[in-house]
Amino acid sequence: MYGVEGRYLDVDLTEERVADYEVPARWYDLHLGGRGIAARILAEELDGSEGPLDAGNLLIFSTGPLQGTNLGGAGRHCISAKSPKTGSVSDSYAGGYFGHQLGLSGYDGILIRGEAQRPLYLTLLGAKGRLRSAEELWGETTYETEEELIEKYQGARVSSIGPAGENGIRFSCIISDMGRAAGRPGFGAVMGAKKLKAVVVRGEGEKSLYDKEGFAEIRKDFARKLVDEEGKNFGKYGTSGGVLGLNELGILPTENFRRGEFEHADKISGESLYENYLTSRETCSGCPVRCKRVVRAEFGGEEVNGAGPEYETVASFGSLCLNDDLSAIIVANKKCNEYGLDTISTGVTIAYAMEACEKGYLQTPRELELDWGNSKTIVELIDRIARREGFGERLADGIGVLEEELGTNFAQQLKGQELPMHDPRGKKGLGLSYATSPRGATHVEGMHDTVFEGNDVARELGLEGRYDRLAVEDKAELAKVYEDLMSFTNSAIMCRFTTFNRAGDRYIYPEVREALQAVTGKELDAEEMLTIGERNLVLLKLLAARENYDRTHDDLTDRLKSRLPCGGSAGEGLPQHTLEEMVDEYYALRGYGESGPTNEKLEELSLNELERDN
Repeated sequence: MYGVEGRYLDVDLTEERVADYEVPARWYDLHLGGRGIAARILAEELDGSEGPLDAGNLLIFSTGPLQGTNLGGAGRHCISAKSPKTGSVSDSYAGGYFGHQLGLSGYDGILIRGEAQRPLYLTLLGAKGRLRSAEELWGETTYETEEELIEKYQGARVSSIGPAGENGIRFSCIISDMGRAAGRPGFGAVMGAKKLKAVVVRGEGEKSLYDKEGFAEIRKDFARKLVDEEGKNFGKYGTSGGVLGLNELGILPTENFRRGEFEHADKISGESLYENYLTSRETCSGCPVRCKRVVRAEFGGEEVNGAGPEYETVASFGSLCLNDDLSAIIVANKKCNEYGLDTISTGVTIAYAMEACEKGYLQTPRELELDWGNSKTIVELIDRIARREGFGERLADGIGVLEEELGTNFAQQLKGQELPMHDPRGKKGLGLSYATSPRGATHVEGMHDTVFEGNDVARELGLEGRYDRLAVEDKAELAKVYEDLMSFTNSAIMCRFTTFNRAGDRYIYPEVREALQAVTGKELDAEEMLTIGERNLVLLKLLAARENYDRTHDDLTDRLKSRLPCGGSAGEGLPQHTLEEMVDEYYALRGYGESGPTNEKLEELSLNELERDN
């Protein structure tokens, strides 16, 4: 297949040796790239006995056929491994320019195994991989590390961990391009356990294209479609432009998910960010939308002049903690990026601690006032968590560990993964996706019902008409189709905001498939596209079953089953009997047994080699 190299760089940290990992050509036909190829490698290489922070865990950086082409929306990369959060295989995605360089590196990805005896970093320059000492970099922030390595390797891009990953914080992440985070599953801790400080990539090759001239025209047309009126508006306000809309619907997570509306939402909105703090806009490789925020702010004597927060960060440090100080949120975002902390998990953890203190389950040191809305404490806690200092040590392993210690029932996490900033009580299909996802609660792949309340844009998927976000009927089918589509998106490693995001305003997967055909020579129709997505999602469910996840784990927190008390979704909840009926229907549609995909389903998806004994 054109557009791929057919190999990954195979890095053994224990032996300090690099080699090639040949990827069977059939895997590209079955899985395409990105999360699909990475999940297949992990399915073959792991046996299920490895702990996420053990040397036996593998960490994989992956691209797909579109990375390295400068197609708008394809400036991304995927990272996969066993997650310290869920204990099962998960993946994470980041935009920027690192993925573009990896796509031109002569390899489709990097497979990292073992555990170094000393801090190391990896360079992949001109298709040559080499391990180098990182002892002088150990202890530095991600920003410091990136600055030093980019100065040393001109034209390269860097993915690195900060002190949070080095200290084994379970919700630490990997940062590239001064603020692009591969967050959520805790891969910063995986990288830290392996004593791998950074990966430096400079692509010096050229992408092999099936139809070079045809692709050039497709890329131009694709870019034009991305800067229509809706695209311009999204670029203007970025993801945080969703704050006010979600607040109006009553599903802006507030006060640790006790409610869905925040009386000061206007102060933390994308409009406020744009009017009061924005200095310019950044983008990812090849993308004309320019949705990334560049901001200037000051809080508590600390100044920020750089990457600004996304919606998830604004909500997790804002409404979730009853904090209306956007300057504090901007500083919190910067600190998390420098330390290498996932902003969502950090905010959810702090909100949980606030409620635990309020209810008397938890006591803080006298100098640390952990009451609702205390922006100074929020920012200070980030330092303490990342360094495992004092009270921060109690929060550093996540709310699952702390809740077990305290005996509470209000930690908002599923399968070890803290909830993202979307309340499923007002998006019933999203609640089903949260419950059944093998990755724990995920907003990137979970089905957002509001997308289907707009115009009839997804007819080629067999979805016609409009869907009520508050209805439960047909949501199992809708969730399955949407999840398969997003899984395909993550296999092509395309940005969901450029392909299918807002209600009725954009659906350009036919154009994505045209681009793929021009790059690879492989023609896909809508059905084949969804099959690739389903195959790769089922792989993750199969790998979760290896870790003893089954139907009983597909659940929601008690709070999400209760009714919202106020706002645009007042009275809405997902009671146990309703959720169970939805999950039953979903399992039947997916071809799952009690412990995940059946052998019949694996055979149907051409995954016969992975059939199970039971």
